[in-house]
Amino acid sequence: MRTLAAALAVCLAAAGCGGSGRQSQDPGPAGGIAQDRTAIDPAATGPAPEVPGARRGGVITVYARTTPNTFDPTNIYYADANAMAKLIFRTPTQVMMRDGNPVLVPDLTDLGTVSDDKLTWTFRMRPGIKYADGSEVRVEDLAYAIKRSFAHDVFPYGPSYQLSYFRDGDTYKGPYASGDDYSGVETPDAQTLVIHLAKPFADLPFFMAFPLFTPIPKAKDTKETYGNDPMATGPYQFDAYTPGSRLTLKRNPHWDPASDPARHQYVDGWDFRWGQDDVKTQQQVLNSTGPDAAALNYAQVDASLLPQLAGDKAAQLVTGASPCTRTFQLDSRKIPLEVRKAVAKAWPADQMWRAEGLNGHIAQKATTILSPSVPGYTQYPPVPDLTSEGPGDPAAARKMLEDAGRLGFELSWYYDNTSAQAQQTSQIRADAFTAAGFTVKPIGITTAEVRAKTSDYDAPVNMGQSPQGWCSDWPTGGGWFPVLFTSEALANRQSLGMLTDPAVDAEIESIAALPAAEATAKWGELDRKLMEMYLVIPRFYMKTAFIVGTAVGGAAADSSLGQPTYTNLYVKSA
Repeated sequence: MRTLAAALAVCLAAAGCGGSGRQSQDPGPAGGIAQDRTAIDPAATGPAPEVPGARRGGVITVYARTTPNTFDPTNIYYADANAMAKLIFRTPTQVMMRDGNPVLVPDLTDLGTVSDDKLTWTFRMRPGIKYADGSEVRVEDLAYAIKRSFAHDVFPYGPSYQLSYFRDGDTYKGPYASGDDYSGVETPDAQTLVIHLAKPFADLPFFMAFPLFTPIPKAKDTKETYGNDPMATGPYQFDAYTPGSRLTLKRNPHWDPASDPARHQYVDGWDFRWGQDDVKTQQQVLNSTGPDAAALNYAQVDASLLPQLAGDKAAQLVTGASPCTRTFQLDSRKIPLEVRKAVAKAWPADQMWRAEGLNGHIAQKATTILSPSVPGYTQYPPVPDLTSEGPGDPAAARKMLEDAGRLGFELSWYYDNTSAQAQQTSQIRADAFTAAGFTVKPIGITTAEVRAKTSDYDAPVNMGQSPQGWCSDWPTGGGWFPVLFTSEALANRQSLGMLTDPAVDAEIESIAALPAAEATAKWGELDRKLMEMYLVIPRFYMKTAFIVGTAVGGAAADSSLGQPTYTNLYVKSA
């Protein structure tokens, strides 16, 4: 998920996340049981169920060091901006939280019906929904937003599933370059949106919860500057915006709660402040002095603050599941399988865990690709040496290299030489691999270079490239395997293990064509098969843990994003 994964890209690639993990609940059942907790409720209608104890009024302040890169809905793919976007934008469908689990519900449209050949989806739009200026949302605005999403030259950061799944997605370049005539979308009447596919896409209703499906009137489209003051359909609209530092939101008077099954409008406004030191503002929120009582910091709680979270302050730590798994990948194009197995044998899991400041509050040791919060996760017996535990066994790894005639095989990776922690974790790997008989070549780069260098799949390294973790684009395996393990994923620079395997491609396409309920267990089976190829070293499942002020009510984690559920928050006393 670039919703979260790209937001974490610099941290992950630098191997320097430190205490920024996700705090959580029990990961799920033991044994080989595929979890299926995603619900689909096509009958859901507004208003959204009331949050117990909620009241109207007040302003909530939100702090974070990281800065959302855009509020243009077509370009949003980072988790933090995605979570905030739910306050501002409505989409054809919506993923909401019920009892801590994700539920897909209708929003601007129903959940759609698919043709017998699985290549045409029809969505019926709900009438009478308005923008913040009082004008009515039209089905043509939905169609235009879809067409706009193909302009990847203008909006390079948004999701790209439509490019491969939608009809003519490989040739249509959006309304600016290719015009409005696009065969993949039709609006036969004022209430009907029809989407034509190039191949079956059972998860399309989940994908349509992304901000890129936010309706945009063509006449209001200002291209690159649209995100500075976008048309709101959600409970809040822009009040004032300073890109990179601050966004304030005010109520949208034309939002109708009776039409919205997923959102509330409890507070009068929001004050998002970025570029703030996380430890400093987390401490402010914990102290809850003055306005900071009605504040939160959405970064993962810093490990240094955990000792304070006892007694009365324990309630200020909000915990929940996260849809993310952290991994360290091995380039299967350059490292043979027998060598990848030796890498796994030598991997210094315990030393890495300690050096990164990880603990059970913010991370859980991983043995699979899928996160436990994702339906389809199956807790099978770990593949040998992929347990995320132990100090590694360099002597046994050396014997494996000797037997394979690979002693002295060179391992190379990038690391952030401006981060003390990244330097330390790189050295831990180098020491372990050297003891195992490898030749090592760590390449130091600056933080500013990390994202570009680690996403260059032609770079002179053979391990540790991005992504170094993934988070669900939606709560099914369809948001993981097609985008990470197909040959197309390699071409898109979004591959785990740099795999090019026609048999895997065919299996993924076959599973992706199944209805979501049937595909769930199949994704879990594929997870194990891919782990047995030693494409990645599983590191840990991220958890969600953030700090709220004493006056913030309704706080809970959105496990589909690993972010706060902003739409349920209220101020206990204004």
